[in-house]
Amino acid sequence: MVHKKADTPRKITAGILQFRPVFKDIDANLKAIKKYLGRRKFDLAVLPELATTGYNFTDRNDAWEVAENKKGQSFGFFEELSVKTGGAIVWGMAERAGKKLYNSAVLTTPEGDHHIYRKTHLFFRESEIFDPGNTGFKVFKWRGLRLGVMICFDWIFPESARTLALKKAQIICHPSNLVMRFCQDAMVTRSIENGVFCMTSNRIGTENNGISSLTFTGRSQITDTKGNRILSFNRSDKSFRVVKLQPELSDTKKVNSYNNIITDRRVGYYKA
Repeated sequence: MVHKKADTPRKITAGILQFRPVFKDIDANLKAIKKYLGRRKFDLAVLPELATTGYNFTDRNDAWEVAENKKGQSFGFFEELSVKTGGAIVWGMAERAGKKLYNSAVLTTPEGDHHIYRKTHLFFRESEIFDPGNTGFKVFKWRGLRLGVMICFDWIFPESARTLALKKAQIICHPSNLVMRFCQDAMVTRSIENGVFCMTSNRIGTENNGISSLTFTGRSQITDTKGNRILSFNRSDKSFRVVKLQPELSDTKKVNSYNNIITDRRVGYYKA
């Protein structure tokens, strides 16, 4: 009898960039990103929230000055970088869409596609600067991967990651500019309760706009489907680092031979 050789589980190279964006200097930030990623090969990279502009805007007009639409320089830059590195890149930007201004994340692929997610849950003074996101939580399919995207403060709402998991995301890409200390631990739980990989890319440093300052917590991380931190940064690391992931592990939602975290839900009892 001839036995078929079992298929070898696919592994991908996935990485996170943790760095310190220069406030309102897109050219400097794109130059830094190219320095970190430009000579690397990977399948997937996640960058921080608002990676091209910095974060601590004084008001809506301040953010509008550096916001871009699809014709902006960042889209062309990331398309070229994606082709050069061979991987998909998730990056954060301030997005102009007509008269609307969004805190957005873009998934750029080597094929030239740009998939946009607009932040659903705005944090603190963001509500005075940005319009609430209107895309909803989407899962993007690329080269057999199923990639979900959420941004920073979306983490505190379990429904964000759960919605992506219900839409069969294997990896949740999570660009962030975190200032509270809770998120990194909470994302361990998000991975466990949804059986997915989570890639949280945070920035570092203190950003002062002349009126107020914010200090960011660093500690970017990748958690696996069991909540293990398989890649972690400290508060001040500036680097792009990668690990190997097996995305298909996210397709198994069994806790044991009796329990399944998706099919065991009793949604009829969850109504307020």
